[in-house]
Amino acid sequence: MTHEAPHIAVIGAGIGGLATALRLAHAGARLSVFERHAGPGGKMRTMESAAGPVDAGPTVLTMKHVFDALFSETGSALSDHVTLTRERILARHFWPDGTMLDLMADARDSKQQIAQVFGPDAAAQFATFDEQTRRLFDAFDAPMMRKAAPSVMSLTARMLRQPGLITAMAPHRTLAVNLARQFTEPKLAQLFGRYATYVGGSPDASPALLGLIWQAEQRGVWHVAGGMHRLAQAIADRAAALGAIFHYNSHVTGIDMQNGRPRAIRTEAGRTNVDAVCFNGDPRALATGMLGEQASAAVPETATSPRSLSACVHSFAARATGVNLAAHNVFFCTDPATEFGPIAQGTLPRDATLYACAQDRFDGQTPQGQERFEIIMNAPAVADRTALTAEERTRCHTQIMAQLASFGLRFDPMPAMDRLTMPQHFSALFPASNGALYGRSPHGMMAAFKRPQVRSRLPGLYLVGGGVHPGAGIPMATLCGAHAAAAMIKDLALTSTHRRGAMPGGTLTASPTMAHAPSRSSAS
Repeated sequence: MTHEAPHIAVIGAGIGGLATALRLAHAGARLSVFERHAGPGGKMRTMESAAGPVDAGPTVLTMKHVFDALFSETGSALSDHVTLTRERILARHFWPDGTMLDLMADARDSKQQIAQVFGPDAAAQFATFDEQTRRLFDAFDAPMMRKAAPSVMSLTARMLRQPGLITAMAPHRTLAVNLARQFTEPKLAQLFGRYATYVGGSPDASPALLGLIWQAEQRGVWHVAGGMHRLAQAIADRAAALGAIFHYNSHVTGIDMQNGRPRAIRTEAGRTNVDAVCFNGDPRALATGMLGEQASAAVPETATSPRSLSACVHSFAARATGVNLAAHNVFFCTDPATEFGPIAQGTLPRDATLYACAQDRFDGQTPQGQERFEIIMNAPAVADRTALTAEERTRCHTQIMAQLASFGLRFDPMPAMDRLTMPQHFSALFPASNGALYGRSPHGMMAAFKRPQVRSRLPGLYLVGGGVHPGAGIPMATLCGAHAAAAMIKDLALTSTHRRGAMPGGTLTASPTMAHAPSRSSAS
């Protein structure tokens, strides 16, 4: 005897929604994915250029094992769908006084580079920092990142079993303060402080614990051949092969509730009956009633504010001269206070650290002619429907190009103004986000416990994405997809009585990873 599998609607085809869709399709759900844009990826977006599609979102893939698990646990292999190359140089760092430092894939090589540039004492301090953050990353992986609903009590119990971790996490210090104590060289404190921005925070307001983000990068930075969007497309294609149906250019305007549960979604094309909904947009869109008054009860507004950082992003093709670039480059401002002070006040900084990804220099390549670039400057979030003036955009564009020129980096041709995406644009691209690219702010020691979790307050309505625990970033959103799928597989009793996936060898219940297995010893 069989019965029809439950019909699940996934709203949004960002990386979290895609990861959820693939796991649910493999588990036998009837699955419809609705995406308001023309293709999958969400913030993993591209723009056309004279040298081909250029990434206009995330450029770094870390924690490769998360993606290996996503494909292997759904009957396939990551290597069957995308080609990855591990980068030898994690990033090349430049300071206004001419100092340059490479951080390497091997921490021993990084230590040697630091010794050459800053001396043996700085190298020894780096080794201590690397070991400390390694211990923290390994300790927090299972009880936080891999746990769908972490609790303060379980984390406290872990700390009591390993009291040395309390000292390492410096619970009463900000990241900036803690790094200033760990490094006598201010440039190194500035460098490792920038990891707070990876999750949308400022180092002077984020908890010291965020220093562990260094470990995610140190354990491997990977280049996706053809650009990051290829990974999103690969996950979508695999989910479609297992029966998921994708509806692009399909904007969901509301969720209809019945007896406290979602029973249909509404789009411009009509109404679709569902048994459950997984929302892969900014949770603030639900909290503010964008998908209906009843659905707004799913997420308290306190779980979505204060907001994380936004960004100003250039994506273009040009010939570059004047600087010996790696694939990933960071051009630091002189004083972090000149960047994060104005951002805290809601204004664009006049002097900011700039990240420049030279997308045709991966794997040590030296391109001829025009090459593709993405340049990112941190910026504050904006209020809903904030208008962008031509003057603001021009000032931002001119400032970024002038700052890079001060390091000697010049582009020919100069990128046009329409190659610059501002916070107001991100606000329009991702409804109710305020342009914040990482959901809720990570500021404050308890911020990690204030994010929404995959089970919302309303039964049958689930959440996934960078605005949901375990947080922002491509690996975290993908882990969130594992948590969301596991919750729905359990709650909707997806069993072998439902349609099986097209590929053999998979299970129809939550996998060990989805059930929060201990972390692997290496993220690569």
